[in-house]
Amino acid sequence: MTNNDFLRRLRYALNLKDNVTVQIFKKGGLTVTKEDVVNYLKKDIDEGFKKLSNTDLMSFLDGLITFKRGEKKEVSPAPKIKITKNNLNNILLRKLRIALAFKSYDMIEVFKLGGVDISEAELNALFRSEDHRNYKECGDKYIRVFLKGLIEYCRD
Repeated sequence: MTNNDFLRRLRYALNLKDNVTVQIFKKGGLTVTKEDVVNYLKKDIDEGFKKLSNTDLMSFLDGLITFKRGEKKEVSPAPKIKITKNNLNNILLRKLRIALAFKSYDMIEVFKLGGVDISEAELNALFRSEDHRNYKECGDKYIRVFLKGLIEYCRD
């Protein structure tokens, strides 16, 4: 799943308008215009398509956390996490969990709405660090299912 596709589906699930999306990017420390957002949301075959980088997507998710939960009172620098192809989906899922203030049972319910039964142990394995022996890589299927369930959860 591409970053643009992820943004498109998340934006739909949370019912975010273009101007709100611009504000969220700004809260994440990235200045984009409404035109940039529109270009991020286009399909890759459309004219004017703009590819969303991993760092820009992380800025959006950090902004979403701030947008949904408010500014942190005590600002300590977040630990730098090296983003690789293997852990990107795990990071996306973790940041969504924080932004939406979901507990384990909320996450399990969203996965169930998306069509996958996941145990709490399996869910916890997705949030572990890569060097942990019980770490499980989050594949594109899990992200798609989670976003599909999130649409059901938020829009119904």
